[in-house]
Amino acid sequence: MSSSPTPPAAAGGAPVDAAPRLSQKQVYAIFGGLIAGMFLSALDQTIVATSIRTIADDLQGLSLQAWATTAYLITATVSTPLYGKLSDLYGRKPLFSTAIGVFVVGSVLCSFATSMVELAAFRAVQGLGAGGLFSLALAIVGDIVPPRERARYQGFFLAVFGTASVLGPVVGGFFAGADTLLGLTGWRWVFLLNVPIGIVAFLVVQRTLNIPHTRRPHRVDWPGALLLTAGLVPLLILAEQGREWGWTSLPALLSLVGGVVGLVLFVLVERGYGDDALLPLRLFRIGSFSVGTLSSFVIGLAMFGGLASLPLYLQLVKGQSPTLAGLSLLPLTLGIMIGSIVSGQLISRTGRYKVFPVVGTALLVVSFLLLAQITATTSLWLTSVVMVLFGLGLGGNLQPITLAVQNAVPAKDIGVATSSATFFRQMGGTLGTAVFLSVLFGTVGDRISARFADAFSDPAFVAALEDPEVLADPANAVVVDQLAAAQETIAAGGTPALDGTGVLDDSSFLATLDPVLAVPFQAGFADAVQLVFWIAAAITVVGLVVVSLLPEVPLRTKSAMEEREDAFAEEARAQEALAGGEADVARTDEDRSAEVRGAAVRATGAASPGA
Repeated sequence: MSSSPTPPAAAGGAPVDAAPRLSQKQVYAIFGGLIAGMFLSALDQTIVATSIRTIADDLQGLSLQAWATTAYLITATVSTPLYGKLSDLYGRKPLFSTAIGVFVVGSVLCSFATSMVELAAFRAVQGLGAGGLFSLALAIVGDIVPPRERARYQGFFLAVFGTASVLGPVVGGFFAGADTLLGLTGWRWVFLLNVPIGIVAFLVVQRTLNIPHTRRPHRVDWPGALLLTAGLVPLLILAEQGREWGWTSLPALLSLVGGVVGLVLFVLVERGYGDDALLPLRLFRIGSFSVGTLSSFVIGLAMFGGLASLPLYLQLVKGQSPTLAGLSLLPLTLGIMIGSIVSGQLISRTGRYKVFPVVGTALLVVSFLLLAQITATTSLWLTSVVMVLFGLGLGGNLQPITLAVQNAVPAKDIGVATSSATFFRQMGGTLGTAVFLSVLFGTVGDRISARFADAFSDPAFVAALEDPEVLADPANAVVVDQLAAAQETIAAGGTPALDGTGVLDDSSFLATLDPVLAVPFQAGFADAVQLVFWIAAAITVVGLVVVSLLPEVPLRTKSAMEEREDAFAEEARAQEALAGGEADVARTDEDRSAEVRGAAVRATGAASPGA
């Protein structure tokens, strides 16, 4: 009875353990750990977004509020490809556990911040952990589930984001509205809540995430990591702060030049590192990878830009609180869940995936065109219907594109490929948010001023300005003086010059402003939002062209872990064959030596010493 082949030795000397096929129970157990980690990140984002205004007011740093978000975004974006590459080299479990641990530590630090500067620094620590939570979870799914079956499991992740979308605004609003809770300021529990969730996620991951991994010889691309950071940080800061600096100002130009130089040097270094590169350039020669990452960037550009405008519309135009605005986005989440589940089931049954991102992108184009028609008087139910359509488009894009990228690359590159798709989507989202908000804030003042000029022909508006009670109300003083001066200018035949930008610095006065006087503010802001959605629609058309070029490669029926096991078995057979060949050569040499000794004995009667 022959013994089973010995697992081949890894290049580093450690034997490779054969990876048995995971049972359904084991897959579900691993998904439990992944869901816990992703829930940690998803809930934090929705809670912080709801409560950040209250936090900034309490720390007396409203003008620095954007830096708390910028710092988190920078570190999360930069660390995403690092997690992907390092997990390919050292295994998913230690990197995913590290991401959870860093995120929890950053959360604890944030809860004790005493200024917005400290909060921004601690949010940067949080971002270092967040960069690995989402991308590594998707990479682990690629390890354990074949591409053909992978889409069936999307419901787990969608349940996470759906739950976070519901709980986030409610919990964030509760903590932000509480003066103190167990002796601490209410908003500090926004971050402390991550601690028990993170501990549970860490323990579940340690118990369930046992995927065999073999280290292979490599060089760690530290120069590439440093140059990627040096290139991205200035560009991300420019994207977030360019509107305030001025796009042609010296800080903006220096950031642009520094970022471009850093990225050029990064590409040169990656060419030299080859397969050991942080982002191997050979992957871009794979059609599905290059098209998938480009479409992720373009769709992220439009998607995040549009998503940044919707909550502002709901709050400033419809007068909703941050909590209510967050809940009003639930139709969008519902559309994403439906779109992802339906596309996932059909992909599993048919093995075809290209049609879904194409149809999904087309739905996004239609959604943006419809959103470009909304006004201050558009009913919420109609806006909600368009949000569902928007969500359906996103649901047909996000997971199928990731699936296409994972399916196209070798099993050893699942981590870096997944993180690359996530990375380019985040970069597109960062740029889109910056560009769209710049367009919004750059035009809203003129739009509001134009609406006020038109309002003087409205009898109801003129009557409100002549009402003694309206004029005497202190809540209306913020605009009454400007309106009185504008009225005099119109009477003299001139064009009124109204400052509508004040609403961007502090919109709280709209809650108590006379409803008639508030109409031009609301209508002007809705006009500026329309322009944003027109631009988003145009960008999405470009995305539709790009995604139509996506090759449709047949979906593999084995998971990345099984494919690596097959590769290891093939290597073992090759090593056995090589060892067997060397043994045959050795036996042949012994036989030849024996023949020589025999001939010498026959010739001389005794073996010669050198025979």
